[in-house]
Amino acid sequence: MRTNNFLGRNWIDAEYDFTKEEWETLIDVALYLKRKYALNEDHSYLLKNKTLFMIFYNQSLRTRTTFTAGINQLGGFAQVLDPGKIYTPAIKGEEEAYSTERVSDVARVLSRVGDAIAIRMYGPPAQWIYGKANSYIKEFAKWADVPIINMECDKFHPTQALADMITIKEKFGNFKGKKIVMSWAYSGSVEKPISVPQSVILSATKMGMDVVLAHPKGLELDSEVLQKCKKFSKETGGSFEISNSMKNAFEDADIVYPKSWGAMNYFAQIDENGKKIKDENLKDMNKLFEANKHWICDEKKMKLIDKNGIYMHCLPADRDMEVTDAVIDGPQSVVFDEAENRLHAQKAIMAMIMGGRM
Repeated sequence: MRTNNFLGRNWIDAEYDFTKEEWETLIDVALYLKRKYALNEDHSYLLKNKTLFMIFYNQSLRTRTTFTAGINQLGGFAQVLDPGKIYTPAIKGEEEAYSTERVSDVARVLSRVGDAIAIRMYGPPAQWIYGKANSYIKEFAKWADVPIINMECDKFHPTQALADMITIKEKFGNFKGKKIVMSWAYSGSVEKPISVPQSVILSATKMGMDVVLAHPKGLELDSEVLQKCKKFSKETGGSFEISNSMKNAFEDADIVYPKSWGAMNYFAQIDENGKKIKDENLKDMNKLFEANKHWICDEKKMKLIDKNGIYMHCLPADRDMEVTDAVIDGPQSVVFDEAENRLHAQKAIMAMIMGGRM
């Protein structure tokens, strides 16, 4: 299998930058590696002695464990660099003496001693300024000589999206003609990025699915992302629509993916020079959330979907807020298959951009 189209590339805005055919290749590679893992067949030669550095500005369970286990299984090593326990990487103008280190310096040092850098950053570490975390990761890419992997920023979560597409491929065999509903759901916490819903609708339209984005008014996603979804669906023969009714959206769906996300109107804002001109407004965002507590995935709503339909969630799920126990622990839930597939998705990404031929 030729991998020269992947080798050395960044996995940051992967929903934009990788083609449908490249996503299909990654899905195939992930399933191939999953089979090898299940059969206990050695594949540690793929990234033998290669090192992945992981920088987490935010907490993590699935991402941290699956990247660590994944590169170990591929023959490499993972090293976690928690900001606060190292000199925290910072951009020019946000440095603090003897506390931070310029991103340009960190990226060049890590490039000399490792083979890829993976970063997670969103929310408070980026001052709730939409797009700032994404730009931080791209600042690393500007200076690094090794691939940069986005482990979730404030715009995208492409490793999760790949795992989601792998799960759908396993459950249904194909994407064409399958209806997926990416729905907002209530949470008691408003500190939620919009990365997962944006990555799900982008990857699903890219794969040619019939995609419905459902949310209450006031919880719209990035208009650029919505335009990309329309473009992808036109190119792949799928469809894309937006609904303000969870109930209507769920009707006859093959896949439902109810998850909370924040309201962009209440995020912080900056001017053209990067100066913060408006703080985040979590108080009014909370009022919007509380007005829509009925947006919960329960047994009644699950009866609206196709009898062979499935429930998905990236986890962690806010139980009894986003979803009831009966649904997430029920027979239509595939959330733990989905979580397991994070391992194989990330192994495919690392093998292809850090490795060589298989």
